[in-house]
Amino acid sequence: MGFAMRINFVDVVCDDSLENTYVNGNKSGFSFDIRLSNYRGHFLSCIDEFKVTVDGEEFKDEDVTFGINNKEFNVHQFPHLISEFWQLIKPAHIKVNKIGGLASGKHDIKVHLMLRVPYMPLSASAEDTMYMPLDSCGEKVLSIEEN
Repeated sequence: MGFAMRINFVDVVCDDSLENTYVNGNKSGFSFDIRLSNYRGHFLSCIDEFKVTVDGEEFKDEDVTFGINNKEFNVHQFPHLISEFWQLIKPAHIKVNKIGGLASGKHDIKVHLMLRVPYMPLSASAEDTMYMPLDSCGEKVLSIEEN
C-alpha cells in the first residue's frame, strides 16, 4: 500500500526536549519527547512501525523505550498494549540506550511512526482486514548543551 493519511497538527518531535540520560553518573543514552500529529489519540496497539534515527544512526528496537501514562514500554510490546491510550495532548517520552549519550551540539532527530486507524477499514474481508495507515513521522534538529 503506497498511501497514508497525514495530518500536520503539531511538530512530532518536541522542541527543547533532547537531553542525555545518566546511570550512576555516566551517560547511558539520551531522551526526547514526541507528540502524535493527529486529531485524536490512539491505543499503542495501533502502532505498526516505530523507529528512531539520530544523525543517520538507526537504533535497534531493544534500545528504545516509549513512555506514556507514567509507564515505559519496549517497541516489541506495542501489539499487546490494547488498553494503553496515548492522549493527543500528552507527549510520549522516548529513551534511547547509547553508551556515552550524545555530544554537545545539534542533532538530527528522525522518528518513523506509522499507525493504523482502527475506525477506518479499507477492506472488509474477515480474514485480512486492512485499515487506513496514519503517517505521524517527524524530524527536527535539536541541541544538547553540556559542559
